[in-house]
Amino acid sequence: MSDGPDGVLVLGEALVDLVPVPSEPDVRRAQPGGAPANVAVGLARLGTPVAFAGALGGDGFARSIERRLADAGVDLTRCARSDLPTALAVADPGETGTGYHFHLQSTATFRFPDRAADVGRFGAVYVGGLAAVVEPAAQAVASTAQAAARHSLLVVDPNVREDRTIDPRRGLGLLRDLCALAHVVKASDEDLLRLWPDRDPDESCRRLAGEGRLVVMTRGAHGAAAYTPAGPPVSVPAVPVDVVNTIGAGDAFMAGVLARLGTRAGWDRTLSPDRAVSMLEFAAQVAASVVTQTGTEPTAPAHA
Repeated sequence: MSDGPDGVLVLGEALVDLVPVPSEPDVRRAQPGGAPANVAVGLARLGTPVAFAGALGGDGFARSIERRLADAGVDLTRCARSDLPTALAVADPGETGTGYHFHLQSTATFRFPDRAADVGRFGAVYVGGLAAVVEPAAQAVASTAQAAARHSLLVVDPNVREDRTIDPRRGLGLLRDLCALAHVVKASDEDLLRLWPDRDPDESCRRLAGEGRLVVMTRGAHGAAAYTPAGPPVSVPAVPVDVVNTIGAGDAFMAGVLARLGTRAGWDRTLSPDRAVSMLEFAAQVAASVVTQTGTEPTAPAHA
């Protein structure tokens, strides 16, 4: 079971990514995805007790998602069920990263209740992804996050997505509200520019950290940095690897960060510079284990 001070409650979407097959550009391979589901799987594979509180549909895609989560060791007792189909994300890889086109309406993926009553049973609560901005899930995410900010360690990954089906002004407002509630914010430099376009990402991180948060910024091939409420930011370079695939790398990094924030004494966001560097290095190794393969399953570094 994942209940307890060392467990993580993950709230958000589990969907299917349709990914181009490199040798057959007109063919798409279906693989389970969704940032929150990826984070849940990553945490479980890294040995952190985790419960996923999204929603699963009644189609074959949902059964594949459920097998992936269960095989990793994720607790699914708080996962909602529906006969509706699973949401789809059509991946469109490019030179600057992977874009997505979404099929979200009338799916099971975003039909789950708030879990405000459950947050006190977990040491940390993770929210983010599409569920934070797509109704009816967005209301459940907001309610759960408000409770988690009072009773647990609230971790937010805004993971900004742009699509014709998402109202950009409302979506960015909801994500900024979650960041304001959070104890820990993990975001890419691109996320930060979309959320606060009038600021440099470094300035946004310093402002968020100055209000008492731990902030982690990823910068792709340029590495990652951590900003703490006290002390200067620290950074680490990206792990040099041959990149095969970038899908799920940020989620694997997030899982690595969360796995290192948990201690036997509880969840700690007041990191010394040395511990912050260690956390970033560990997370970067976990992310590297994803980008060197075609799937999104992270593995723990051999020295962990």
